[in-house]
Amino acid sequence: MNTISKTPRGLVVALVAAGVIGGAGAGMASSHFVRAEQTPVASVAAGNGAGMSAATLPSFAQITQQNGPAVVNISVSGTRHASVGDDDDDDAPSAAQQRIDPNDPFYQFFKQFGFPTPGMQQRQMPRDVPVRGEGSGFIVSSDGIVLTNAHVVKDADTVTVKLTDRREFKAKVLGSDPRTDVAVLKIEARNLPTVKIGDTKALNVGDWVLAIGSPYGFENTVTAGVVSAKGRSLPDDSAVSFIQTDVAVNPGNSGGPLFNARGEVVGINSQIYSRTGGFQGLSFAIPIEVATRVKDQIVSTGKVEHARLGVMVQEVNQTLADSFGLQSPEGALVSNVEKGSPADKAGLQSGDVIRSVNGQKIVGSGDLPAFVSMLAPGSKLNMDVWREGKKVDLVASLGNASDKTAKVASSDGKVAHGKLGVSLRPLQADERKEIGVDAGLLIENAQGPAAKAGIQAGDVLLAVNGMPAKDVEQVRSAIAKAGKSVALLVQRDGTRIFVPVQLG
Repeated sequence: MNTISKTPRGLVVALVAAGVIGGAGAGMASSHFVRAEQTPVASVAAGNGAGMSAATLPSFAQITQQNGPAVVNISVSGTRHASVGDDDDDDAPSAAQQRIDPNDPFYQFFKQFGFPTPGMQQRQMPRDVPVRGEGSGFIVSSDGIVLTNAHVVKDADTVTVKLTDRREFKAKVLGSDPRTDVAVLKIEARNLPTVKIGDTKALNVGDWVLAIGSPYGFENTVTAGVVSAKGRSLPDDSAVSFIQTDVAVNPGNSGGPLFNARGEVVGINSQIYSRTGGFQGLSFAIPIEVATRVKDQIVSTGKVEHARLGVMVQEVNQTLADSFGLQSPEGALVSNVEKGSPADKAGLQSGDVIRSVNGQKIVGSGDLPAFVSMLAPGSKLNMDVWREGKKVDLVASLGNASDKTAKVASSDGKVAHGKLGVSLRPLQADERKEIGVDAGLLIENAQGPAAKAGIQAGDVLLAVNGMPAKDVEQVRSAIAKAGKSVALLVQRDGTRIFVPVQLG
């Protein structure tokens, strides 16, 4: 099972690819307003009083009967290049972890006499380990085009598609797009049952949705729930704005369809948040429009291209909104602009807040990369930008995400510990070169409000409320003019981020 461990606010959370079931050997990474149609529905009395209206549920049985035959089980097999002694259990310590501690006296003994230390021998003898996995998919054209997740078929040598009538077909992977986690398969068959494609714009939070898939290998399993949120951004998934649901999704469900109450596919079940590896009420689906765009490109050209703007963005919270004079904490705050990128050529700057693109409002920072990724390279992006308390209109000609990313670059005295709580000094020429900045101030000490906000000694202060921090006096002036809060652009370990500070 693929997991990505995160530790937000001290809590360890695993982002699980929901379609991995290990066989022998190592487990393979597989894993408009819509109303329910007034066809057979189940009536549920709402309340006990007479005259209370009745709530209706969609007919899950009818949706399953109509669409179940188009949902398939996908099994994959392949090999993984591993070292002798590597444990097939992902949770077991690796050979490298089991080797003798270099501080152990026996380590020097082994080293002195030329013997390999425990664990060394295994790491030097690579071998191919057989792996198997299972997932789900669904047929979108009667001539055998199947959609699933890219992680379901990653590194697979053989892909087998099994229909509900128990027929099995060897599938060809026409293409996959790791950026969106969508893959397209082809099986040689005709007159196959297909699903209907829906529209996520018509999907509302609270709407009923239903999933069909093969959790833990149990084929054609049906689970239902509601849409919990739309436009959800996840760590390391900048190209997809997910649909969040509380539908039970488990390993093996990956690649399976998410249906609306009309029996139309609105997403591909892809990931879950879990502490245990199993379902805990948080599942995420790729919007069907994203999957369809990827499918169309793969079928017609055999590859997928995504547009690129060339910025790093972060969320705008209330403190940042107050610092930049925004009426509400919405938009995508630009923390980095790649030199030579479409964003740079369009005139975007660190500290800009992108509020809408091509007329679509940007509420959360994740809305921007998800929107840009859906456009074709060369497309025009009209941006409504908030800069230094004023509205600025910019236009960018988007680049290709597959192009090599450009490198990001962006009087003596010290500021005493005041209401900000930092001590600053100018960067030396060699420090600026090493860090890769043209200007900035080194934070030598942080306490009070700055320390409470997470500012650390060694951080490099680049801007205050979007204004470049070129010298100490400039920072003093910016802090004096600030209100109750200030937004500091700092660089730490090569990463730039805006930090909101409530001033003392």
